[in-house]
Amino acid sequence: MRLAQDVLDAARAKDVMIATAESCTGGLIIAALTDIPGSSDAVDRGFITYSNAAKRDMLGVRDETLRTYGAVSEETAAEMAAGALDSSAAGIAVAVTGIAGPGGSEHKPEGRVCFGLALPSGVTTETVEFGAIGRGNVRAATVRHALTLLHRALTA
Repeated sequence: MRLAQDVLDAARAKDVMIATAESCTGGLIIAALTDIPGSSDAVDRGFITYSNAAKRDMLGVRDETLRTYGAVSEETAAEMAAGALDSSAAGIAVAVTGIAGPGGSEHKPEGRVCFGLALPSGVTTETVEFGAIGRGNVRAATVRHALTLLHRALTA
């Protein structure tokens, strides 16, 4: 994937390591980066935190955040991204949590994904509604969007 290569090149140019914190993608973002030979000079680690317990244990997401906002929220994505940055040697971390489908609810529909991006200067979040386009398509779109967020931040 050319975008993944571009992210790695941008990270190398800034001498920054990357970390990921993934829920709905189950490791697909870190896989896209590490599929590229030589990526170890720009990728530190990936956290696969599918369950709430993993989000708490590995990334320090607060129980209160999960109870108040749920796993699929910008608040949780922000804490996931910050936790990945704090628990790694990375200088940038991206986090994703969402409803890949099938299913969802009136309040949290299928295709909703919350993103967090952490840098030493702070954390930004956003929510993207990909729609009910199927589990595989939501996950693929999430990977592309996460890589785009990393690339933008690294080339800003």
